[in-house]
Amino acid sequence: MSKQNNFKEIYNEHRLLVYNLALTYLFSIEDAEEVTQDVFVKVHESLNKFKGNAALKTWIYRITVNQCLDFIKRRNSKKRFFVFGKKSNSEHEYNNFSNFEHPGILLENKEKSILLFKTINTLPENQKTAFILSKIDGLSNPEIAEVMELSIGAIESLLVRAKKGLQQKLGENFEEYRRKK
Repeated sequence: MSKQNNFKEIYNEHRLLVYNLALTYLFSIEDAEEVTQDVFVKVHESLNKFKGNAALKTWIYRITVNQCLDFIKRRNSKKRFFVFGKKSNSEHEYNNFSNFEHPGILLENKEKSILLFKTINTLPENQKTAFILSKIDGLSNPEIAEVMELSIGAIESLLVRAKKGLQQKLGENFEEYRRKK
């Protein structure tokens, strides 16, 4: 099978996984589409370097998580520059979750879902990644450990801390949410 046919197969099999993970991280359809494209450019460029030490899906997850984190860092950097007078074209999208559309969210739960995803987004980077991969993408702890290149014990610890942090923050946020209604 040629590299091109192999890539098409990989793209068709993993594009929704990559897109949904990017959407969960970035809360924007346009940003998720951009990161999805970047991920598959990287996959295509690196396909002949892939040694098969990890499962292909794990390798693609790792690339996707790294691309999302890089995208967030670039976006946050642009955001800081805006404060000092340089405005980016997508400034209105920063922290704008009102247009957040995720395929797994029903319309009637949109407000609560936005609050949940906003809260997940406040977690430290490693906790956020472990939580998203576990609870939203449904990966097992060994799979998450492989994607994040950490031990299973470290993943378990990150998940416990993420859950505890979310419980605390969500409790506070839902109290505020209830008072506003």
